[in-house]
Amino acid sequence: MASTYKLPGLPDRGRCLVMGVVNVTPDSFSDGGAWFDRNKAIDHGLRMAEEGADIIDVGGESTRPGAQRVSRDEELRRVGPVVRELARQGVAVSVDTMRAEVAAHAVESGAVLVNDVSGGLADPAMARLVAKTGVAYVLMHWRGHSHDMQKRAVYTDIVREVHDELRDRMDAMVAEGVDPGQIVLDPGLGFSKRPQHGHNWALLAHLDRLDELGRPLLIAGSRKRFLGRLLAGADGTSRDSTACDDATVALTTLAADRGAWCVRVHDVRPNADAVRVAAAWRTGGAGLDAGRGDLIGRGGL
Repeated sequence: MASTYKLPGLPDRGRCLVMGVVNVTPDSFSDGGAWFDRNKAIDHGLRMAEEGADIIDVGGESTRPGAQRVSRDEELRRVGPVVRELARQGVAVSVDTMRAEVAAHAVESGAVLVNDVSGGLADPAMARLVAKTGVAYVLMHWRGHSHDMQKRAVYTDIVREVHDELRDRMDAMVAEGVDPGQIVLDPGLGFSKRPQHGHNWALLAHLDRLDELGRPLLIAGSRKRFLGRLLAGADGTSRDSTACDDATVALTTLAADRGAWCVRVHDVRPNADAVRVAAAWRTGGAGLDAGRGDLIGRGGL
């Protein structure tokens, strides 16, 4: 798996990138609405960039299991000012949205990546928007909206089925005019994947199969339920999501060592450290800038 794909408008550090999460929502599973206020969200995004995030992912609609959708206008109200200000201050911004109209507004405001958890299935206009703008695009494996997605988590061979469904969605996007070079793939950890059935771990153990699709991989396992279940107490109670940050760092290290293009995380600094350690481990330290942990000559946009 190669971690050094070059995508339009995005950094190429010669190592796994770190995407920091800014949820401008009142009901996120991971941070309980801590950044719902736009000024707090902007400050949080800037702080993450200072801590080593290469990309800041701004989302205005919770996709936790059971979540109901918000209106387009409300989503725009939440993310618009945050995307605009972060981009104005030189941050590489991603917008986490399933709506083409929200994506278009964000790109016009300076976003350089559209992170679509539906892989273009929620809004038929998304493919045309991505093709028209040339923006980098995360295509995630998805089988349905949050309110019923876990009912769709039925697999005979999850690795093969996720591989094939990602391939089919990528082919469909390309048929709509999207350049394959714009596309990042995401196996959709936690989305229509049941922790008790080991779905997420099976995918992580076989990232090489997904790498066969020839596109960079985004791994987004931070604070998710399958980690809390793994770390359950003696009474079987799953660990709270915010108590899974150490496990997330372990996941980041392993994903980076296997060549993931980017990891999406909530606690940036330790994960930024982890990708740099993984890069040094993989290269034996050859060609690394000791001050940044990036490959010399590879930094920048």
